[in-house]
Parts: sequence; structure tokens; C-alpha cells
Amino acid sequence: MPDSDDFSRWCQRLKASDRTAYAEVFEALYQPLFRYVCSLTQKRAAARDIAQDVFVRLWDARESLDPSQSLEAYLYRTARNLAYNHQRDRDTRREKEDDVRQQSDAQPASPPAPDEAVEGEWLEEHLRAGIADLPDRQREALVLSRFEGLSHDRIAEVMNISPRTVNNHIVRALKRLRRHVQDYEPDLLNRDES
Repeated sequence: MPDSDDFSRWCQRLKASDRTAYAEVFEALYQPLFRYVCSLTQKRAAARDIAQDVFVRLWDARESLDPSQSLEAYLYRTARNLAYNHQRDRDTRREKEDDVRQQSDAQPASPPAPDEAVEGEWLEEHLRAGIADLPDRQREALVLSRFEGLSHDRIAEVMNISPRTVNNHIVRALKRLRRHVQDYEPDLLNRDES
């Protein structure tokens, strides 16, 4: 992962419309941003579009970048804002579709097929569901920390909160996930201890 000096140099080069610097930033951060947005939207196609849009916006805003500010935090904030806008738009669209369905007496969707996954897949599925059920800020802090490897200071910049609040969100998220797993499989977390 690039360090803050790399981001500072990229920022200065981007201000000068350096396309090579733009390609280097894209190469370094597209996948982490994609994973982050995917964790917020739960949709890979939407995450791909949003992650690409982040870089379009970066190029459009390149002349106004401030090298003294974190380019990495700027990109994550942009991704977060676009993901939340997407979610809001999707929720609005879903509400309108539900209204139309109710008016036309459409058939309800069929229930999902029974889960036939093995225990590891079962646990992964429940963890994903638990992460998806976390409050937005807790989920965001957890994903940035555990899946994207950002420091608490960097997460604080992205989320515009203090590092201590970041830590509080992560601690609460992990407690909720532990309870979530224990609700479904009470002995699972204690198996290795025996």
C-alpha cells in the first residue's frame, strides 16, 4: 500500500494534469475503493460504477486538490458520499416500485431456496449479514479498518470524526457481530477454546 508521501506526490502531479500519476493512483486504489463501496452498497455492479465515478471526479477536480490534505481520505470520502447517494436513490426507486406493484396487484416474489451451504459458508453468510445489519457508521469504520487496512487516524479523516470515535464504532461493531454469530450458533466461538 502506498504511503502518505506517495499520495502527496501524486496529488502534486495530478494538479499539473499528469496522466501517469492519475494511472498510478487508479492502479493503487481502485480495488480497495471498489471493496469499500461494495461493502456499503452490497452490489458489485453498483460498486464498480461508483468506484469508476470516484476517479472521474478526481480527474475533474485535479486542479483544486490540496497536497497538504490526504488524497487517500479525499478518495474514500468521495466514494462514501457517492455510495450513500446511490443507496438513497435506490431506496427511493424501490419505494416507487413498491407503490406501483401494490397498485397493479403484482404477484409477490417467491421465497429464497433453502440454504445448503457447508458450515464455513454458513458462517461467512451470517457474518456478511451481520456486517450488513450494522449501523452505517459502525459498518463503515469496521470495513475501512479490517478489510481496507486503514489506520484509525485515516478512517477519522474519511469519516470526518475523531480517532477515538472510530475506535468506539469498531468496538461496538465487533461486539454486535459476536452477538450475531452467537445468536445463530452459540458454541461456534468457543469451539477452539476447548
